[in-house]
Order: sequence, then C-alpha cells, then structure tokens
Amino acid sequence: MKLRQEFKPGDRVIYRLTKHSRKPGPRARQISPSPNGDDYIYLVDKFWLVDQVLDGGKVLIRTRRGKTRVISARDRNLRPATWWENFLYGQHFPSTTSATAEPVA
Repeated sequence: MKLRQEFKPGDRVIYRLTKHSRKPGPRARQISPSPNGDDYIYLVDKFWLVDQVLDGGKVLIRTRRGKTRVISARDRNLRPATWWENFLYGQHFPSTTSATAEPVA
C-alpha cells in the first residue's frame, strides 16, 4: 500500500496540533472561541524530527524536548517541512545529533 508521503529517518516534519486553552500562544493559528465561550480552540505547528520509519505505515518522531511519539504516516496533520520552513524555523526543530539508534519493538 502506497503511503501519502514517504518519510525517512532525519526528515524534518511539521505536525499541526489542535489545542484548547484560555490564552492562545503567539504561534496559534485559526483561533476560534469554544462553543461555551470560556476557552479558545486553535492550531499550533509542532516541529518534529523523524527518528524511525516503523512497520504498518507509522513513524517514530522526536520532539524538541526529546519525547517520542508514534504517528501514522498517513495522518493529515503530518507533513514534511518545506525548504522555506527549514530556513525560517530551523531553530524550532530537534537536533539531528541526538537521534536514537535503537529500533523500537
């Protein structure tokens, strides 16, 4: 089965995350009030690095603070960073030197 996007270890990716809070941060986009009007719902771009490509169409990604997550490579919110985003937001991506080398079971 062909993946929407072929990822490989070391790829910089951007994940568009939906968040809820009373005070959106400076990188919040598409801000709208929640149905009750107490909070806001908004999107934030997260800058992650692909550590491993796993079986079953999943990727192991690493955040800037070293946390790892397993996400489907077909997730509509996951996309590769463009050269322009690499240039503008390069400092937001995790360092490539601290990538994990052990496979995940």
